[in-house]
Amino acid sequence: MPRLEGRTVLITGAARGQGEQEARLFAAEGARVVVADVLDDLGEALAKELTQTFGDDRVRYQHLDVSSEDDWAEAVQACTDAYGRLDGLVNNAGILRLNELVSTPLQEFLTVVRVNQVGCFLGMRAAAPLIEAAGGGTIVNTASYTAQAGMAMLTSYAATKGAILSMTRVAALELAPKGIRVNAICPGSVDTPMANPANVFVGDSGEPMMSAEDGAAIAAATAELYGRVIPLGRIGRADEIAKLALFLTSEDSSYITGQPVIVDGGWLAGVSID
Repeated sequence: MPRLEGRTVLITGAARGQGEQEARLFAAEGARVVVADVLDDLGEALAKELTQTFGDDRVRYQHLDVSSEDDWAEAVQACTDAYGRLDGLVNNAGILRLNELVSTPLQEFLTVVRVNQVGCFLGMRAAAPLIEAAGGGTIVNTASYTAQAGMAMLTSYAATKGAILSMTRVAALELAPKGIRVNAICPGSVDTPMANPANVFVGDSGEPMMSAEDGAAIAAATAELYGRVIPLGRIGRADEIAKLALFLTSEDSSYITGQPVIVDGGWLAGVSID
């Protein structure tokens, strides 16, 4: 039997990257999936594709700005309206900005906090009562290996991911009596649009400061560099992260809660001298 048969799961940032792969995998494993994002065209296209693939109403799209309380209220209501319940949440939505500590504008820092940290908080707060009402379930938060070890130029990003780990532990303690398990994924470097420099370096108006093509070229060069220090010799793939999210959402992880699970190709294991 598919591992998520009969379950309803909301996935944020699901229009592309890790979230997209999670939506594809969860739907294939029998879940009813609410694809949530601000990228409406991509999200609607994905939901339509997966609906056609499975020939039922298993997937639907919901616009969701994770930093908005009103959007979260509408999103969880959409889950119950469409499927009558909510069994799981994957807080995947996130953004990345690179900057030195002393050069990071307050507004840039707060922008990352609103999406990554506040979005995760609002998601857990909005989803937990519905998951409890469904008889229990799971929450999977996307943190980062940078929550476990520092990395230059990532003050705002690492700060939010560290906060997500702390919130995960507290939520796990509070929600365990309600039948809800809460865990965190800590990916290393992964090939996703979020890490493309065209989506990282943006102006005050939010417009990219370089073309998508230039960003892809820089991303490829960076991936090659990282591959020299990562024990497995390469950066991760989004589908590999999705498999971990599936494990933590399924009954395969029934005795795991409050834990950060690192998936980084061995990066944090140490340094190998060849």
